[in-house]
Amino acid sequence: MTVLVLGDQLTRTVGPLTDHDGRVLMIEARAFARRHPYHPHKLGLVFAAMRRFRDRLRGAGHAVAYRQCETFAEGLGAHFEAHPDDELTVVRPASHGGADRLRELVADAGGSLTVVEDERFLCSPAGFDEWAGDRDSLTHESFYRRMRRETGYLMDGDQPVGGEWNYDEQNRETPPDDYEPPAPPTFEYDDGTREVIEWAESEFTGGYDEPPYGGDWADPDEFRWPVTREQALRALDRFAESRLPEFGPYQDAMREDEWAMNHSLLSAPLNLGLLTPAEVVERVLDAYRERDLPLNSVEGFVRQVIGWREFLRHVYRREMPELATANQLDQQESLPEFYWTGETDMACLSDVIDGVRRRGYSHHIERLMILSNFALIYGVEPAELNRWFHAGYVDAYHWVTTPNVVEMGSFGAGVFATKPYASSANYVDKMSDYCSGCPYYKTKTTGEGACPFNAFYWDFLDRNEDELRSNHRMGLVYSHLDDKGDDEMEAIRERAAKLRERAERGDL
Repeated sequence: MTVLVLGDQLTRTVGPLTDHDGRVLMIEARAFARRHPYHPHKLGLVFAAMRRFRDRLRGAGHAVAYRQCETFAEGLGAHFEAHPDDELTVVRPASHGGADRLRELVADAGGSLTVVEDERFLCSPAGFDEWAGDRDSLTHESFYRRMRRETGYLMDGDQPVGGEWNYDEQNRETPPDDYEPPAPPTFEYDDGTREVIEWAESEFTGGYDEPPYGGDWADPDEFRWPVTREQALRALDRFAESRLPEFGPYQDAMREDEWAMNHSLLSAPLNLGLLTPAEVVERVLDAYRERDLPLNSVEGFVRQVIGWREFLRHVYRREMPELATANQLDQQESLPEFYWTGETDMACLSDVIDGVRRRGYSHHIERLMILSNFALIYGVEPAELNRWFHAGYVDAYHWVTTPNVVEMGSFGAGVFATKPYASSANYVDKMSDYCSGCPYYKTKTTGEGACPFNAFYWDFLDRNEDELRSNHRMGLVYSHLDDKGDDEMEAIRERAAKLRERAERGDL
């Protein structure tokens, strides 16, 4: 029996490799990397991590067949030519239909395949389905409380530590102007790893050099992701020791010169399997107990890992394939070209997009309230925005981006999002320092120099009134819309139309 290890399943901590001493098969397929535009750092990270995991397995005595091919099918064919009676075991891929596609490829190669469940996640499919039952809608907060009870994390008997389940209201502070968060971790890469990263950046960047993508994606000096388990554990320690204490209050804050703030930067190694959710949370809880760290910081992080991440994985599993194309507001605009080029005068979007282009990363509030928010109020088709996120981020996988972008960011399906996360410049100004240096005026809605967020926000509410006014969470904003007279609303519509024309010309 051979264990087939996919590129985002790089773990021996749980799963079939924990008690396996036989053959291991890994396939590095170049065609997969060319199928869509991917951030060069994403491909460099995946290929480097795969090769280092291969080396780690060989060092532990495993016989690893590492096949570098143009297609995955070629790698399977070569394996079964060498081992015609072999049986493969693989952890179930997280992507929709992934297991079925693998079964077909293995069958075509003349082999057999056993698919086992992914033990890296804390909630099994059966457990989630039991919780979901016959619910009309899925509520993250309810699921999160179940996960707290199931794991015992931050529990005092059957009650939450501190008396509250959620401290989100304490996690929306803006830091003082002179605040300097701890520096993000950096890593030393050996020559072989650096060569892989450089090879991936040069080999697979063609799609970004053609319209509408624009060139100059990825700054080689900004690659700073762990490619080994040891580096991932070091990143986890660094977060727990220096970044966690103030993660909570400032987790929604945005600063022009601080791309990481106090965020953990652990999503990429988690999604690759270099870390498991359980060990990440338990390391954070150890720091909490040992150093009496702020509960709102610890709870906010635990909620992201055992609540949100697990919740989205199962929403994706249950709601695909319909979720990928969901568009309940019937948004039809194309994604503005500046998402690919970064060429816009809007300070917030320019800075965040520049960060994505350079390093394949921005933190969660920039993803939701800058990038997704603007696309939402502009009217972008959710699936097109999802393709951009999937292309742009080092931690992007279809199971991650689709519920986050299509549902949460675009209000596309109505599966769990109870309202659209739409805002004007007020939110951006409250949570960031972008507006102070922007050529657009945050307080103006119409007229020359008025912030595009403002006109698009009110235009969004106006054109979606039939779908949104009855939403109980939208009553206040529609009361503000009602205060606007006919002349003001006509001016807003005209301003929004002109801004779309400018965006189409690349002049926004």
